Amino acid sequence: MSRTIEVLSPRVFQLKCPVQKYAWGKLGLNSEVAQLKKSADTTFSVEECETYAELWMGTHPSGPATIINNPTLEGTLLKDWIIKHPESIGQKVEDKFGPDLPFLFKVLSVNKALSIQAHPTKEHAERLHQLMPDKYPDPNHKPEMTIALTPFEALCGFRPLSEIKMFFEVVPELKAVVGEVAAELISAESRQTLKNCFTSLMTCPEESFKKHLHSLIKRLQDTKQEDKLDQKLRSLLLRVHSQFPGDIGCFGVFFFNYIVLEPGEAMFLAANEPHAYLAGDCVECMACSDNVVRAGLTPKFKDVKTLCEMLTYQSRSVKDTLFPSVNDPCDKFVVTYNPPVPEFAVSKIQIPAGTSSYELQVIDSGSILLILSGGAQARNATLGSGSLALSRGTIIFVSAGETLQLKDISKNMLMFRAMSKL
Repeated sequence: MSRTIEVLSPRVFQLKCPVQKYAWGKLGLNSEVAQLKKSADTTFSVEECETYAELWMGTHPSGPATIINNPTLEGTLLKDWIIKHPESIGQKVEDKFGPDLPFLFKVLSVNKALSIQAHPTKEHAERLHQLMPDKYPDPNHKPEMTIALTPFEALCGFRPLSEIKMFFEVVPELKAVVGEVAAELISAESRQTLKNCFTSLMTCPEESFKKHLHSLIKRLQDTKQEDKLDQKLRSLLLRVHSQFPGDIGCFGVFFFNYIVLEPGEAMFLAANEPHAYLAGDCVECMACSDNVVRAGLTPKFKDVKTLCEMLTYQSRSVKDTLFPSVNDPCDKFVVTYNPPVPEFAVSKIQIPAGTSSYELQVIDSGSILLILSGGAQARNATLGSGSLALSRGTIIFVSAGETLQLKDISKNMLMFRAMSKL
């Protein structure tokens, strides 16, 4: 018997996903985002003088995915299709989050520093959205995870207090901006004294902090003057200042861990954890929200009081900032990054050249599959006799309970798959 009904009701299909051209993105084809978009859509025009910062894969209203290359569903919003077919995201996911994907999947190409920022808890997000809906556009929290595609630089979490105390001693301009409360941290290490110092820094009068920042930058630029900062931190501060001259956020390099993720390494950012991406390409997954509380290194709205109040002020080492992946016990080609939140997890799938076939694991969640490199023909029962051509930049939605059989695998395939793990 032919499967006519299933052919007319595909459960796996290709997506067209939008690009965000934020000012901090990489230019033209230097951007991984632009390269992926152009590879999947030959009609997409890349301008070398434009920035291509983020590729959004999901149902968020600020950048919703649409279904393509399907005659019956062409141009349909993925969100609208899921509402009509809620079983496609899995029963557990629907029961907990309703008929929608609970995650937003992204690729980022970062050319210059993003804002010093943190994301609120669910309860805090609801209050902020009610008070300032124009600044906080939805009532959801935004835990997020970053997986490096290239060496990826970021400021993330507070440094060990011993390091911050050392900077007070060797950077007099920093101590001057923080003011008298610096002595509190020097004499008694605690979250409260750290909060007092960071709040004093971020609320320092503009005239005062700009004077001291100018003095510090001038001193560091004078190669004849000796100082006790290592070359890496000196270069970082000068680079950030060149991007945001006179910004109080430049002093953040002394409070936050400077981390460089190598490809495949990850970090997880829970609510109320300060961070600022600096440079590189990454895959990012988060709860489906666009709520950001900012306080520096940005021309956008700054909510300094809210940020200073909400942070955890938990200090940790760079090593403790890394988030581990776990080898899949059932698939030697898969490692999974499974953070302590129900909305999302991400699997990295690497299929070596010479593999004759591969079958994507069946899971009880709707998922989005991104192909970074390599190619294959993908088949699924609901496609009938047809198949999907997978190549660099292809983005596929896979319904819960469905799989893909990959044949004609070319080169080494690298794919990332976002899902909800309940």
